[in-house]
Amino acid sequence: MRYCINCCIHLLPNDLHRQCFRCRGPSHNNQKCPVCRGENRIPLYTDRRQMKWLAVLEVRTDHCESWNGFFCLRKGKLCSLMFGLIIMTLVMVSYILTGAKHGLLLIPSPFHYGAFASNPSLMDNESLSDMKDYYQPSKMNISYVRDYPSIKLIIDTITSKIEFITRQRPDLEELKKQEPHMFSVIPNKFLPNSKNPCWYEEYRGNTTTDPYATNSYALYSKRFRIIFDYLRKVFWNHLYHYKDKHYRLRCLPHFYIIGQPKCGTTDLYDRLRLHPDVRFSAIKEPHWWTRKRFGIIRLRDGFHDRYPVEDYLDLFDLAAHQIQSVLQSDAVKERGKRSNIIIGEASASTMWDNNAWIFFYDNSTEGEPPFLIQDFIHAFQPNAKLIIMLRDPVERLYSDYLYFASANKSAEDFHEKVAESLQLFEGCMLDFSLRACVYNNTLNNAMPVRLQVGLYVVYLLDWLTVFNKDQILVLRLEDHASNMRYTMHMVFQFLDLGPLSEKQEALITKSPASNTRRPEDRSLGPMLPTTKAILRDFYRPFNTKLAQVLFDDAFLWKRT
Repeated sequence: MRYCINCCIHLLPNDLHRQCFRCRGPSHNNQKCPVCRGENRIPLYTDRRQMKWLAVLEVRTDHCESWNGFFCLRKGKLCSLMFGLIIMTLVMVSYILTGAKHGLLLIPSPFHYGAFASNPSLMDNESLSDMKDYYQPSKMNISYVRDYPSIKLIIDTITSKIEFITRQRPDLEELKKQEPHMFSVIPNKFLPNSKNPCWYEEYRGNTTTDPYATNSYALYSKRFRIIFDYLRKVFWNHLYHYKDKHYRLRCLPHFYIIGQPKCGTTDLYDRLRLHPDVRFSAIKEPHWWTRKRFGIIRLRDGFHDRYPVEDYLDLFDLAAHQIQSVLQSDAVKERGKRSNIIIGEASASTMWDNNAWIFFYDNSTEGEPPFLIQDFIHAFQPNAKLIIMLRDPVERLYSDYLYFASANKSAEDFHEKVAESLQLFEGCMLDFSLRACVYNNTLNNAMPVRLQVGLYVVYLLDWLTVFNKDQILVLRLEDHASNMRYTMHMVFQFLDLGPLSEKQEALITKSPASNTRRPEDRSLGPMLPTTKAILRDFYRPFNTKLAQVLFDDAFLWKRT
């Protein structure tokens, strides 16, 4: 059966249905047509059953948009097809990008820097074939291992350019020209009855004057304001009165914990301050010698007003108050004894961070800084004691990355950042000396990870140009973690601290470790074995030189 969907009249076979306007044409007269006037309207039957009007409408609608050919797609279906194609394209792009990053593509991506596998239990001289016994290569690591030769060429180039050249110490007069205010504040002689470099300074303020009103540490950091609020309250109680004048005791540290970051300096600091004769600055890591005196608060924020030396000395007022109380006691005055209290300062940037020199000192030494931090410290404190805590530089770098990276942290991301940093370091070494590259501010800011911090021997040799070897104690974090009691005894002996009771010693050595790896970072797991082996190659010549300087093969870090 056929039906006319325009006037709902039953059509017989071969019936042209001339009563229908659509079938007949434009000459059709609506007034004369009985169908159009509503007369003799024939109900529509399907299989002998009367059809509802709603069903008829559905039939009319469907047939009105019937197919007129294969390419006559409906508009809705065309949109759906286009949307599906877009989704499929996005899925394919995502697959290509993520697959290339993780080595999941059937054809390896050409944009990876390679590496080879390693394991903490392996010796440095083990080959790639030896490592296969320890590691089953996964799809994720195949591209890194395969591209190792390109990275090895970079490391070989860097190694061939390494020269440990002794730097020339600047004259004292040259240092005074660079920092005249600092030399006008700090005297060249100190009180004889104190282990610390302390002296009395005349205070010209009155009782209404706030001695810490302009201190930059108090102005720029809220957490320090509580400390300075307390110092304001007790300030006048600790002034020394002599001949109608007021004097305040000023002190510099007796010893410095100078490095390195992520090597256990925080843990050492926390344990040392439990000793009854040790006092530290009011805040940990003031970073004055390396950053604040140049006006650097955060490197990414640029330069601010420079922190004067007086702001730095204010940080030791709490310790100075206690030293003064001892110095003014009758027992000390009568017997001439010295105060046993020693002051320490622990900024992990002191050993290595000289990035600001290029902005303040004359660059006439082929990229090498003419003045370093240790030059100024030695000028004021030639007898200062220095403590350095070091760690396997490979593990230090990964810990540094996990601590400072803000997002998208992963072993793969770390690997790519290491490869990029090595390329940048190689580029510098092709044109400049090792020292110039290590202290190059532009390079250090450009490298995604701080490779240069692990070049311990470069910094140590520069410190040894101004300080004697017996003034520097170098420790390993690995030894500190395995035998804390032994390392703490070494520190106590180095600082000439008196004996402790068993209870005091237990408090210091048995307290929990400080500043350990965060749980979310620990869940990321270790670095890729390939990355570790690359870094082993890079740091090997520097570790070898360090072991020679210290006469200790433990600093080769062959088994860590």
